[in-house]
Amino acid sequence: MSLTIRNIGVIGAGQMGNGIAHVCALAGYAVRLNDLSPDRIRAGLATINGNMARQVGKQIIAENDRKAALERIEAAESIEALAQCDLVIETATEKEDVKRKIFNALCASLKPEAIIGTNTSSISITRLAASTDRPEKFIGIHFMNPVPLMELVELIRGIATDDPTFETTREFVTTLGKTIAVAEDFPAFIVNRILLPMINEAIYTLYEGVGTVQSIDTAMRLGAHHPMGPLELADFIGLDTCLSVMQVLYEGLADSKYRPCPLLVKYVEAGWLGRKTQRGFYDYRGDKPVPTR
Repeated sequence: MSLTIRNIGVIGAGQMGNGIAHVCALAGYAVRLNDLSPDRIRAGLATINGNMARQVGKQIIAENDRKAALERIEAAESIEALAQCDLVIETATEKEDVKRKIFNALCASLKPEAIIGTNTSSISITRLAASTDRPEKFIGIHFMNPVPLMELVELIRGIATDDPTFETTREFVTTLGKTIAVAEDFPAFIVNRILLPMINEAIYTLYEGVGTVQSIDTAMRLGAHHPMGPLELADFIGLDTCLSVMQVLYEGLADSKYRPCPLLVKYVEAGWLGRKTQRGFYDYRGDKPVPTR
């Protein structure tokens, strides 16, 4: 094996990034958490602390494990602070130009043997890798949300990803206690290629008046045994993310069945992005969520 992974860099302290930092630290890795501002990093660390405390409360982990894990995470206020990491995982917003800028800055200071992973849920690994100085050491590591709870990680090789990078990454993900599904580098990989068109179809079902928000979610929860209805799930994922993935599918595969529903576009234009903005297909500002249509 070409590299032993001990130090992990995580770019982005939001929902995905803090979850990845959380599971890496619990698995014994030293973690450096980076974001655009110290405030965002602090908020990410506070979330990790709260989520680990919840795990202690549910007796999933011991209190001393929580303390030890928190001590393994440190704030990295600049990209340069990730220079000595063995693996850096990028979890920025699902926009290709944003990710490319991050990789440009990262490659300037990262040690040459380090692996770069991206948590993209839909963008071409091959194309992102080509914007770096090490396409052979670049790989897709797609965690599911929420990271501490979800068992799956999709591993996606770009056309240039070499075998040592793939094997090293596979071993690393296994040490986190996750199960791996290897996906080919096609738009949205496996989970989102299947899941997002289902959510989009649920939005079309609402748009065309086939059912209300409540009836669509109840139908899929009780009729298909989904733990969450598709519109509730869309709000949880973020409607902007849902739209981004549908656009990647539509543009990448040029098939009309992936056309984003106009109602999804309208909600995103309104800034109603789901739980994170308090409004999406449900309004979360009261005691319990109320459908917005």
